Amino acid sequence: MAEGLLSVRGLVRSFYGVQALAGADFDVTSGTITALIGPNGAGKTTAFQCISGVVPPEGGRVIFMGADITGWPAEQVSRAGLVRTFQIARGIPRLSVLENLLLYAPDQPGERMWAALLGAGRTAERRARERAVAIARRLDLLPVANHAAGALSGGQKKLLEIGRALMAAPRLVLLDEPIAGVNPTLAERIAEHLESLRREGITFLVIEHHMDMIARLCDPVIVMAGGRTLTVGSFAAVAADSAVQEAYLGRRT
Repeated sequence: MAEGLLSVRGLVRSFYGVQALAGADFDVTSGTITALIGPNGAGKTTAFQCISGVVPPEGGRVIFMGADITGWPAEQVSRAGLVRTFQIARGIPRLSVLENLLLYAPDQPGERMWAALLGAGRTAERRARERAVAIARRLDLLPVANHAAGALSGGQKKLLEIGRALMAAPRLVLLDEPIAGVNPTLAERIAEHLESLRREGITFLVIEHHMDMIARLCDPVIVMAGGRTLTVGSFAAVAADSAVQEAYLGRRT
C-alpha cells in the first residue's frame, strides 16, 4: 500500500488582513505526482510557502513523514527531505551550472580546520561534485555544465531548479510551475524527467497551469479555491466537477 508522506491540516495564513489560506486540508501520497491547482488567489503558492518553511502558518499543522514540521525554518525542512523549487529560477547568474548545483550540496564541511586536517573537506567536495555531475547528466545539462546559469534558456533554467532540489536528495519536491514559459519540446522533456524520477522514488507536489501536463502526469489532482481544498480526484473527475468548473473556470455547466 502507498505510504502517506505529507498531511496538511487546517492551514491558515493571512497577509495584511487578507486571508490567503482559510483551513486548507490535503494529503500527498508517496510515489505520486500530485497536482495542486486552482484559480489565481486560491492559496496554492501560500500553501507551498507554509509547507516549506518560507513563512510560518498562523494555524493548522504540516506533517511530513510522521513528524510535525509546522513552523520549521526552511533549511530544517529541506534537511528533513522536503524541498521546493520556485517559478523564477533562483540560481546565481554568473556562476556556472555546475557551481550552482554545488551550492546546494548538503552537509558540506566548509573550511573548518578539523575537516581540512582529516581530509573530510576534500572527500565531501569530491562526492558533491560527483553528484552534481550525475544530476547535470541526468537532466541533460551536462553539455552546458560550465556555462553561466544566466545564459541558459528558460527551459534549462527550469531544469537547473529541479537539479538544485535533487542535490538535497529529497523525498518530496514542491514544484512551482515547472514548465511555465518553456517551449513545447523542452516541456515534454521535463515531463519525462519528472515521471522517471517518480518511478525512482521521488514524490512531487506540482503547481502548474498547463492542464495538458496535469492530465498526463498527475494523479491525484487537488483543487483549491478561496484558501481551502475544494475537491480531490483524478484529472477527469475534477474536470467534470461542476463546483470546479465554477470556481476554476469561472462558469457553471
